[in-house]
Amino acid sequence: MFKHLINLFFPKSCAACTSFLLAEEIVICTGCRHKLPLTNHHLMEENEVVKKFYGRIPLEFGGALFYFHKKGMVQEMIHKLKYKGHEEIGEMAGNWYSGELKTVEQLKSADYIIPVPLHKKRLRERGYNQVAQFGKTLSANLNIPYDDSVLIRKVYAKTQSQKNLLGRIDIADTTFDVVFDESFHGKHFVLIDDVITTGATLESCSRALLKIPNVKISIVCMAMTHN
Repeated sequence: MFKHLINLFFPKSCAACTSFLLAEEIVICTGCRHKLPLTNHHLMEENEVVKKFYGRIPLEFGGALFYFHKKGMVQEMIHKLKYKGHEEIGEMAGNWYSGELKTVEQLKSADYIIPVPLHKKRLRERGYNQVAQFGKTLSANLNIPYDDSVLIRKVYAKTQSQKNLLGRIDIADTTFDVVFDESFHGKHFVLIDDVITTGATLESCSRALLKIPNVKISIVCMAMTHN
């Protein structure tokens, strides 16, 4: 009853369309849940994410939950997650995607879920890594440990959205590194991020992870840009 009173005086709004949520709705309204553009990558071995990294990074599996369109619902959700502190969006995406990823055979051998890291300065500025809750929710639902200590970001720079493709690739080559011991040799890492655009950041993170002997890499993201 107390929860209903809070919702009455301080109603929550949908993260996608900003309409008020009903008591039984979580993060997004029922209408938006049915309209969100799903990729169904978990049903396709040769999907767009895997193809994007052909010749760049050998992947066990690659996938994103949503398509990201400019000025679309997913962009609105990611913006609120990344810049407005709405970490519940990451939890919602993690709960949604984990139900689909449970059917992916390649992920049954995964040893760790690791996020694309923020630089320590950026983390202090923002207060949180926008993909952390997504990753921790996947971890809990898929029973794969979450570890944010292996991959580190060495360089503090402008956000990726402010760079052109060439700038992204140039900075990515020197941005990331790994901290590991022999216990990580031969492990299967699931690298997570919010949105796949050019793939340059994920490629750089993967190349850093490949410094660990005999590792396997999968990529799982909340969204992927789509024309």
